[in-house]
Amino acid sequence: MEAATLTEAPARATLGRDRTDRRVELLLGALASTILLLIAGMILFVLIKALPSFTHNGLAWFGAGGSVDDQLMNIFNSPADPADYVYKLRAWPLLYATALITGVAVFVSVVFSVLSGIFIVEFAPDRLRRVIEPVVKLLAAVPSVIYGLIGILVVVPWVADHLISEDRKASVAYVIQLDGTSILVGIFILTIMICPIMIAIIVDALRSVPEKWVEGAAALGVNRWRAMRTVSLRAIRPAIVAALVLATARALGEAIMLSMVAGSVGFAPNPLDGITFLFEPARPLASTIVDNSEGLSVVPFGQTMYAFAAILLISSAFLSFAGWAARKSFSRYTLGAR
Repeated sequence: MEAATLTEAPARATLGRDRTDRRVELLLGALASTILLLIAGMILFVLIKALPSFTHNGLAWFGAGGSVDDQLMNIFNSPADPADYVYKLRAWPLLYATALITGVAVFVSVVFSVLSGIFIVEFAPDRLRRVIEPVVKLLAAVPSVIYGLIGILVVVPWVADHLISEDRKASVAYVIQLDGTSILVGIFILTIMICPIMIAIIVDALRSVPEKWVEGAAALGVNRWRAMRTVSLRAIRPAIVAALVLATARALGEAIMLSMVAGSVGFAPNPLDGITFLFEPARPLASTIVDNSEGLSVVPFGQTMYAFAAILLISSAFLSFAGWAARKSFSRYTLGAR
């Protein structure tokens, strides 16, 4: 009898643990499912709200033609009768500005962040490293409006006073006004904003590379720079892709700072203007939503803003899927190399 009791006690304890684990599993699964449902509901809600703007314009929505600011004003001033709502929009200048500013800023940030990460991990003296790393993490946490404030009060006036001549202003005066707010300043400030995020991720990834790999390369007579470039960078490619995705997502959604320093004008800068092209203003999609948030109560105008949000959501989704595919591919390659 005593032997049976001793045998049953561990079994009951195991059964109790299994039940507890099962309840925790169900609870966590419910929480995860709720989050997924909320995200799916948000995406569906935005797409439904944006549908009228897309259906009334068709593929022409993505094209060029006329002033996008005038078109937005006409939509805002739509008659109250739903049958007379105005939806005409040619959003190319806003799409172009979003792709241009985000693309250039991310490209510059990737190069700078990779080189900075290598310097911090491999070449920086200990005293300098102890200062740089906390500063990088601090910069990654600075609110974007602070960057925008410094940009509009310091960088924009400096660009207007030292880089934009009167002749340059006169050359495009019949099209646009050059006052220092420009895609150049927007790219510059955005690069400063997203670099700390990428540097922090790349530094952590470089430190996770097994030292034996680098030591093995050094034993073959390879210098430190080449060992980092051929061994460590290859090993952390999934981390670089992850940093790229996170930085691009933040750049796509940045609104306040770019609204302050990029000019906030629905204009497509023309590369044929030469260097002047860099000093021309523009307005990305996210900034357009913020700048026009007071008009969301006007039905067609609000639906147009939802259309801008839908483009950003879809772009972020494709970016995430592309990053996931690239990381998976690189991870297989790295595992195979081991």
